[in-house]
Amino acid sequence: MEIRGKVHKVGAHIDTDAIIPARYLVTTDPEELGKHCMAGMDPNWIQGVSKGDIIVAGPNFGCGSSREHAPLAILGAGIPVVVAHSFARIFYRNAFNMGLPLIEVGDLVENIDEGDELSIDLVKGEMRNWTKDEMYSIPNLPEFMLKLLDIGGLVEYVKTKIRDKV
Repeated sequence: MEIRGKVHKVGAHIDTDAIIPARYLVTTDPEELGKHCMAGMDPNWIQGVSKGDIIVAGPNFGCGSSREHAPLAILGAGIPVVVAHSFARIFYRNAFNMGLPLIEVGDLVENIDEGDELSIDLVKGEMRNWTKDEMYSIPNLPEFMLKLLDIGGLVEYVKTKIRDKV
């Protein structure tokens, strides 16, 4: 699974209310939530995002509440992956459950700038910064997590298991 896109860099401790403010939690439709992704940080942020772009963040991305709307908003905005120094644990779990891969890279985020073009190979555990012509090793995701992401998250996985038993 390879992902390639332009970087949108955000800071440290971006909470779920910055990712998707509470006033937009009247739906669980990813596309509708995506229209308001990061509105708590910058109401116009989404206007600079194209499908396939990548969020790169500082420490503790996704802190705050346990709302599952946050990873749905990111996916709905067309962002297929988030790379960060670190993630809040509940957000980490929710993201994978919703089918959003997260890559935790520690201080490596300091090498990545706004507008850089990255490619990420989740299977090989490699990330390339095309803008700076640099290659980085990233943590490999376990095979079962790759399968979970490939099917679209935990909900889709469970639906498949139930359907297979019927």
